[in-house]
Amino acid sequence: MTKYKYKIKNLDCANCANSLEQALQKIKGLENVSISFMTEKLIFECNEDKKEEYITQIKAIIHKEEPDVQIEEVS
Repeated sequence: MTKYKYKIKNLDCANCANSLEQALQKIKGLENVSISFMTEKLIFECNEDKKEEYITQIKAIIHKEEPDVQIEEVS
């Protein structure tokens, strides 16, 4: 498992962050998913070879739940 960090932009409130976090935790194969409204960070762990597949799923869920929210990888 590899840990990934993303900057999450345009999130309206802590409750929104919590709802998104719960939705993302349902994706099989993602582990230790957390979204911090205060630091604007999305952190998760997954197998490196499936990262792009998971990112596609994450973006689809985020777009459905919070259309204005965007994520970008933090190095």
